[in-house]
Parts: sequence; structure tokens; C-alpha cells
Amino acid sequence: MVAPVNLTLFAHIAARPEDELDLAEAALLIGDAAYPGLDVPRYLRLLDQLGGEARRAVERPLRAPEATPGSGPVEQLLRWFYGELGFHGNASDYYDPKNSYLHEVLDRRTGIPITLAVVLLEVCWRIGVEAQGVSFPGHFLVRTPVRGGVMLIDPFEGRLLGREDLRALHARATGTPRDPDPRLLVPAQKRQILVRMLNNLRSIYTSRSDAPRLRSVLERIQVLAPSDELRKELDQLGGERPWPSAGRGVN
Repeated sequence: MVAPVNLTLFAHIAARPEDELDLAEAALLIGDAAYPGLDVPRYLRLLDQLGGEARRAVERPLRAPEATPGSGPVEQLLRWFYGELGFHGNASDYYDPKNSYLHEVLDRRTGIPITLAVVLLEVCWRIGVEAQGVSFPGHFLVRTPVRGGVMLIDPFEGRLLGREDLRALHARATGTPRDPDPRLLVPAQKRQILVRMLNNLRSIYTSRSDAPRLRSVLERIQVLAPSDELRKELDQLGGERPWPSAGRGVN
């Protein structure tokens, strides 16, 4: 059986090397399964537009109340992104699957940490601000290098995190009130980000017993991180076969 075209395209995009993989395009193609005919190029253009607006926001002079010590491009970017544009975490309906589809997040300007992080990362990259995702337990983060270390951002609340904030997030996820292991703060690879996005949808559609949507999600996880266990689960759901491969698993 030939794999669906959109799944084959997803596998093709996901097989690119890390430095050539377009995270936004791959993330939008996750949505193409649930939203047939999704206009992926339109949303990529929207991200380009946001990048242009972000550059102007970061370069404009600060007004006196904003010109606090330490104000820099990242702080200005967050003020614009979460303040003027109104992006925010969807605390009222956290498990709405729309929060996990990038195009819905761009349209509604609300989502969960990982999808808001993807939008923020894409905007940062478009204006030359170095930033990476962090697959922190229970709460995806964004990091950007600063002199002598890194600055950590909570993309759900749009704020910078201090040590106590980080300890609190770690305690909430692990039950251990201590500084997290530094290995939990290393940059996530783009393919790892995609798998985490898909696993969020996997959990939602499993809880809803939505077999068709669950199948499409599992097919994409199988592309990124193939496993015998997942293949058996797909067989039980009657998934399409063979599944195209992205060429390597996620580490």
C-alpha cells in the first residue's frame, strides 16, 4: 500500500539534516493530516511577516518606562510578542488539540508551551536572535545565550525564568524541589521537538478514543522515531503501510 501523499511529504521534510530542516514547515505538515488542504505556504509567509514586524519592534527606541537596566533584544521581543501581539498560553482549555497545531496557534495566538515556543523560535531565527528549544520535563522552554550563560524563557507565560522559577517547574514535573540536572537544559533537536508535539496529540486522541486522528499522529511518530512497539500499535489501528522513513531515529 502506498503511503498518503501528505505523510510522504512529511517524511521527506523530516529527513533533512538538522541545519536544513524547516521546523515550521514540518510542524505545519503535522496539521495537514487533521486539516486536509491546509495552506502551509500561507502560514510560512505569516511567520515571515511576523519576523519583519519583530525586527521593527526590536529596533525601535524604547520609551522611558521600558528602558529598564538590562533591556535588550530578547526582552523587547517578548514584550512585543506577548504584549502587543497578544500571544498567550491557553490555561482555560489546555488540552484542546488546537493548541498543538501550529496554524491554529498562529490564528488564535494561544497554545501550549511547545507550540508557542515554535512560533517564538521561528520569529527569533528570522531576526538573527540565537535561540533553541529545551525539552524540559512537563514544560517546554526556550533558551538564548547571554554572556556567561543562557537566558531561559517560559513560552507559556512569556517571561524570563530565574533559578527559583526553574526549581519550581522541576518540582512540579518530578516532585523534587531542587536545581534541575544541567542535561535537562540542553538544546532540543528539531526532530525531538516534532516528536514531543506529536506525543501531546497522541495523549489527547488516546484519551478521546479518536482512532483515525490517533492513527495519523502515530504514523508521523513512526516516521521520526520508528519502533516495533509503535508499528504493532499502528497495525492494531489499521494504519497505512509501508510508512515512509525519515531516515534515522530521534536521540
